Order: sequence, then structure tokens, then C-alpha cells
Amino acid sequence: MRVVFAGTPEPAVPALRRLLDSRHEVAAVVTRPDAPAGRGRRLVPSPVRECAERHGIEVLTPSRASDPEFLRRLSELEPDCCPVVAYGALLRQEALDIPRHGWINLHFSLLPAWRGAAPVPASIRYGDDITGASTFRIVPELDAGPVFGVVTEGIASDDTAGSLLDRLAVSGAELLVATLDAVEDGTAHAEPQPADGITYAPKITSEQAKVDFGMPAQAVDRVIRSVSPDPGAWAWLAEHRLKLGPVTVVEADSPELRALRPGELLVQRKRVLVGTATDPVRLGEVQAIGKKRMPATDWARGVHIEQGTVLK
Repeated sequence: MRVVFAGTPEPAVPALRRLLDSRHEVAAVVTRPDAPAGRGRRLVPSPVRECAERHGIEVLTPSRASDPEFLRRLSELEPDCCPVVAYGALLRQEALDIPRHGWINLHFSLLPAWRGAAPVPASIRYGDDITGASTFRIVPELDAGPVFGVVTEGIASDDTAGSLLDRLAVSGAELLVATLDAVEDGTAHAEPQPADGITYAPKITSEQAKVDFGMPAQAVDRVIRSVSPDPGAWAWLAEHRLKLGPVTVVEADSPELRALRPGELLVQRKRVLVGTATDPVRLGEVQAIGKKRMPATDWARGVHIEQGTVLK
């Protein structure tokens, strides 16, 4: 089939690469406009745009998918289908109507669970054991279209949102191409999503990545992993933000550890612990304002942490 691929961030790149190696013709790529990044706020192209341009593929960057010029060019391209992975913009009906086989989205959850922008963080934060990816036909309602196929993926106890998404991006790319193959062959069948089990996963803000050490240790662990690496977990140390990498739950097997209050720091020779509502957690890597990311023990040697200091 002749396809126009839509996607923006790094997790969409494996699908584009897999499409380029498939029997389908990638006529063009749609991605979000270049965005400011870094301290200098320099405009940076999306990872999908960079991949497309390396392969000499036409790139469309409409500010909105309803822009008349974009719709005109998309019609001229005459795509049979438009596969989508994390494009990041609302598709209105006039765009959905252009390809004869519609727009087929690769979504990183087992629909109808975790519709929305952040399904992978949600699956970790709320303690799911299994997640996966789904391909479905896009309809106006958010992530509600009929599902063509799924792949499943176990969630490891040390998975971060980044590591889990990396695996799903690869297995999902295979699923997307298999779905397009079936659509072209006339063997694809899309099943309506069930009405039960619908959950939503909106985009996570930096403020929502603040860690509450008043939660049980397992919940603290999951929250931190769910926002690693982006937007990144953090807590207040006095009036400064301290960024936190994944932690390890430690059994409170001594009076000293059982006495730790939620958020209270305990610096030992080979580890830095923080109290929670249950067991303490051992800090992994941390990053203070203006400093590089480093092991918590190295950080603690360079600062003076008084007894009773609390992360809030």
C-alpha cells in the first residue's frame, strides 16, 4: 500500500524504520513542527523528521492537522492508509476521510485500558503486571476505535517508563506492519472495544512527578519509575529541587530504619536511604540543581546533610 506515516517522538522511529523495510511505500511523513529545546531554546526537528529526511522522504509539518494546505497536499499524495504512532495532534474528520483505509494508530496499551497520552507511565504507576500495544482505526473519540490486533509485554519490577516503552516501540512496530499487511490483503478484522475496562492516562506534568514519601515504599518506587526518564521524579530538599532516579525498597530490619519518618534522609557509608510510610527506599542516582546526575552516595559526600533532614 501507499502510506503516509504520522509520528513525532523517538518511540515512533522504530515503526517508521520497519515500514521502510516493508512491502509498503512510504510516500511522506507527517510530524509536529520543530520545537525549541535546551537552554538556548534552539528549534530542533522531531526524531521522526530526522529519520525521514535521512531516507529522502517528504516531510509535512502542519501546525494543525486541519490546515487547508496540509489537507490539500495529503489529498494529492493519495495514500491508501495513514499509520500513526504518537503523532501528538488532534486529527479531525476532514483528515480522517482522505485515505481509503483510514488512519491506523499504534497505541502503547491493551485497549480499552489506558487511553490517552501516557499509557506506559500509567501501567507502571498503578502496578500492572502486563501491558502491550494495540493497533486500531482512529475515530473522533479519543483512542476509542475498533482494534485490529495486540501484542503483550510483561512489566518487570525494575522497568522504567523509558525501558518499557523502548521494548513496546519495537514489538509494536512489528504489529503495525502486520496490521497494514492484513488490511492490504483484505484479511484484517477490527473488533469494537468493550465498554468495560476503560481507563485514561493523561499526559503527566512536572508537578505530578513530585514524589510523596508519605506513600508506601512500593508506591514510591512505582511512581518514580513511571516518570523516569521523563519528566523525571523530584522532591524538595529545603528550597531546592532534587531530581530522583529509580529507587530500591529496603526492608526495615533495624530500629534505626524503622524509626525513619516519611521523607527523612539517612546517610550511611554505602547507601542513602529515605523513609516512607512503610519500608525505607535506597536512592539510586540523584541530580541537584546545576549539577550532573550522580550516585546518591557521591552526592551525599559532597553536601552536609544534617540528622533529621527531610525530602518533601
